Amino acid sequence: MYIHANPNPIGKYADDCVIRAIAIATNRSWDDIYIHVCLQGYIMKNMPSINKVWGTYLSSIGFVNEQINNCPDCYSVKDFCNENPYGTFILATGSHVICVINGDYYDTWDSGDELPTSVWRME
Repeated sequence: MYIHANPNPIGKYADDCVIRAIAIATNRSWDDIYIHVCLQGYIMKNMPSINKVWGTYLSSIGFVNEQINNCPDCYSVKDFCNENPYGTFILATGSHVICVINGDYYDTWDSGDELPTSVWRME
């Protein structure tokens, strides 16, 4: 279920999870996603790591946001993957962002025990 993936061109493992997750989900380069999310931040006059900024970018490329209504203290990334074996998703936790494709989660570390609070589904 966990697949190690790091599209960061210099192999960075911290602070760029939003860019990594979106790059994996869209099959686009880290550089391309970074520029587009930063541009969205510039337009909104806010930092690209702010949920509203990258969320607005995801909406602009066809993702739909849904809240996760299951137990917020016990519904993990692994649980989400088990219940969603098909589709492409971006999961947001309080401090991390993860890509899920067809029930597998892609990340630089095994984040399967993290607790997602919202999900972006590719339409």
